Amino acid sequence: MVHAFIMVKTAAGKSEGLLAGIRDLESVSDAHIVAGNYDIIAEVDADEVYGVLKAASGDIQSLDGVSDTKTYIAMD
Repeated sequence: MVHAFIMVKTAAGKSEGLLAGIRDLESVSDAHIVAGNYDIIAEVDADEVYGVLKAASGDIQSLDGVSDTKTYIAMD
């Protein structure tokens, strides 16, 4: 099992609307609006690294209003 954190940068005023869509994604176990350089952090669980890649590059980045993502894979 691969556990990862995907940091999501959104267009101005889009964070609250995107949060529900991100939480609804099958691989996302949790998501929160956060303060800082990114607007939302999503926790993703996948069977392999390619599942995390699909969640970040395919599912999350395809949502309208997402401008950037950065993925961190947990090492523990």
